[in-house]
Amino acid sequence: MQEHFLAVADALQAQLKGDEGYLARFSGETSDFVRFNRSAVRQAGAVEQRYLTLELFRGKRHASQTLTLSGDGESDQAAARHAVTTLRDILADAAEDPHFLINTAPQSTTRTLPSAVARPEEGVDAVLAAGAGHDMVGFYAAGPMHHGFANSFGQRNWDTVQAFNVDLSFYLRADKAVKMTHAGTAWDAKAFAAKADGAKGRLAALARPAQTITPGGYRVYLAPAAVEEVMSMLSWGGFGLAGHRTATTPLIKMVEQGVTLNASVTLSENNRDGVAPGFQNEGFIKPDRVTLIEAGRYMDTLASPRSAAEFGAVQNGADAHESPMSLDLAPGTLPAADILETLGTGIYIGNLWYLNYSDRNACRLTGMTRFATFWVENGEIAAPLNVMRFDDTVYRLLGDNLVALTAERDLLLSTDTYEARSTRSMRMPGAIIDDFKMTL
Repeated sequence: MQEHFLAVADALQAQLKGDEGYLARFSGETSDFVRFNRSAVRQAGAVEQRYLTLELFRGKRHASQTLTLSGDGESDQAAARHAVTTLRDILADAAEDPHFLINTAPQSTTRTLPSAVARPEEGVDAVLAAGAGHDMVGFYAAGPMHHGFANSFGQRNWDTVQAFNVDLSFYLRADKAVKMTHAGTAWDAKAFAAKADGAKGRLAALARPAQTITPGGYRVYLAPAAVEEVMSMLSWGGFGLAGHRTATTPLIKMVEQGVTLNASVTLSENNRDGVAPGFQNEGFIKPDRVTLIEAGRYMDTLASPRSAAEFGAVQNGADAHESPMSLDLAPGTLPAADILETLGTGIYIGNLWYLNYSDRNACRLTGMTRFATFWVENGEIAAPLNVMRFDDTVYRLLGDNLVALTAERDLLLSTDTYEARSTRSMRMPGAIIDDFKMTL
């Protein structure tokens, strides 16, 4: 796909007149999708698609159009040339955009990660073997994802990453299920089997009579998938320059009042080790890492070119939404083997669900437990718990009440497949927290 995109970019260059310029963004994938139900393949298919977003500009005036490419060089180049003509007519009536900021100093890059994902049949066979004898539902998605950028200043960027994502639930009955994920860029059959065995072991514990606990504060363990849900909420306006400058960030107390989190909390946008491409839509290169919170203290924001122009700041390669694409919570020191012993008596929470802000300015979250949630006594799983609602602030959860973060972390790739497979990822440890507020 790279050569095809570069040929389209060259065709665009030849169409420019006068002081016109262009930005071209490419996204494409060749993906295998398999959906499972009752431990059997219910739907299987492959998707190959290519999209080109062309933005024509003249000074501060700009207009864009997205094209679906066929893969045929001649027809796609003709479609791109026609798009230039269409956008030129629109540009004539466009108003100037004072916050339009693009990279005019060419920085060309290429990253092609070697393929280490399983063959589709190998991944599917592993899932089917894990589900044998159980009511298992979920999906497997794998294959290369491609992203490209080109502009009229001669910049050319390309990124190809091979990744896989397995998202499964082992059901017992009704709402009693154990969810597991396994994702990355290199398939590890032993690691997948270990995760599946762990999930099925917790499924056996779900067969015990369920308990209901009274509202109150409890010592809890949040598995990495549950920590991911908390971080996903923080990513909703929490780390962007615009949110901080307009005081709409839920972390406003950290910015304006100097409130801190636990010293073990270091949070960063780890572009180097993520799956997302290392360049953004205006052609700026993303730094290897942007430290957002260091040792519990607020450090930096994600600054898009547009926000940088509006607020007189320096951009740092963030996309327009200024939400992390490769969020990384540093590991702690608690070994995974010691989680239940350290928890002692309390609640093991595998997943959180339906999170929202109950008080955004206080960074207070509410949500539900779901799937494998257990009552633990003296370091042993005693019984499954019925669904509970929590309501608590991030300043408590990741502040004074944070007991420990696990040394091991999970790489969690987004399961979003709207329009295309997502390249958003998080690398999260588990967390033991004291006095976690259950409300009903």
